[in-house]
Amino acid sequence: MSTSTKRYWPLSLAAVAVLAATSCGTTSGGGEPDAEAPAKTAQTEIGEGEGKLSILAWPGYVEDGSNDPEVDWVSAFEEETGCMVDFKPFGTSDEAVTLMRTGQYDVVSASGDASLRLIAGGDVEPVNTDLLENYDDVYPFLKDQPWNTVDDKNYGMPHGWGANVLMYRADLVDPAPTSWKAVFEDAEKYSGKVTAYDSPIYIADAALYLMKHKPELGIENPYALDKDQLAAAVDLLKSQREHVGEYWSDVVKEVQSFASGGSVVGTTWQVGANIATADGTKVETILPEEGATGWSDTWMIGSESKNKNCAYMWLDYIASPEANAQVAEYFGESPANPAACELTKDANHCETFHSGDEEYANQIWYWTTPVADCIDGRTDVECTDYSEWTKAWTEIKG
Repeated sequence: MSTSTKRYWPLSLAAVAVLAATSCGTTSGGGEPDAEAPAKTAQTEIGEGEGKLSILAWPGYVEDGSNDPEVDWVSAFEEETGCMVDFKPFGTSDEAVTLMRTGQYDVVSASGDASLRLIAGGDVEPVNTDLLENYDDVYPFLKDQPWNTVDDKNYGMPHGWGANVLMYRADLVDPAPTSWKAVFEDAEKYSGKVTAYDSPIYIADAALYLMKHKPELGIENPYALDKDQLAAAVDLLKSQREHVGEYWSDVVKEVQSFASGGSVVGTTWQVGANIATADGTKVETILPEEGATGWSDTWMIGSESKNKNCAYMWLDYIASPEANAQVAEYFGESPANPAACELTKDANHCETFHSGDEEYANQIWYWTTPVADCIDGRTDVECTDYSEWTKAWTEIKG
């Protein structure tokens, strides 16, 4: 989402700390953070590597050839730096937050629905981007955003990004949808075969729809909802619930559901559509007329890391054109570094994922952790934070 068309209000560490204090004991992650702890300062230089690096990341972000001998960007990093990688995948942002709070991991790939919680909890630290040679080349609209920057301090290296698009079975859904109305107001038409992303952050999808169709609610940002606005989104999702066949968090399982006909319309990632199409399932995707939510991941450094030199080396390496191209193509996303587009095996990869397409990017509202200090600029009301969204999501699903 380009800051030229969607204004974000700066977040303060104090505001984010409120999130830490109010989210304890929910599914957003265990372990009570110290909201009063001073923010750690970023490193001023990168020294010699410590010889090892523990990485927590989405599956497909850290490949060493063990899953596919032809897919390996970790080995080159290990040979170049001497930092031997130990990798643990996670399945959801909530799981990532919980695991990072153990202090056992040096770096994490955090989506916007996790990053502010990690910052608030003191689980990650500011990053000196001047030490990262590839940072300058990253798309500008991924930098200095509320999901990776607080009090003008950067907390990581932007990674890949993408939209949460609408996918439908082209042979079973007629007419072809153009709006998220297909999964909300018109969900009854495909009752039992509608699918939705299984996370509290999905509330933002409902908020985005209401923002466009019920302007009287005053929603200006789908991640900045006061209590009345949240209640409206919850009501819409409760109405949708009776028509949802399954909620998904594993995109491969979602693809299987579309293949069997168990699901025929719902939100997905572009990589899901690519897999489905490759398998012969007749699906199409669109960016609906209302726009869409989306995700921009950030590589962040654990505040308790004992291997910070290796951590910095990884952040710089993973954003290099060569590595970023491999990750983006394997995972199915737009790379953060536009130079990667020249190195993908599929010459059309960046076109497929709309890399560098500012008009497309301007329609995406990237996942941002909801906080009490309204990020739409309102000061006369308190917004609902992620803990309240988590409670609401449990209520929605029943």
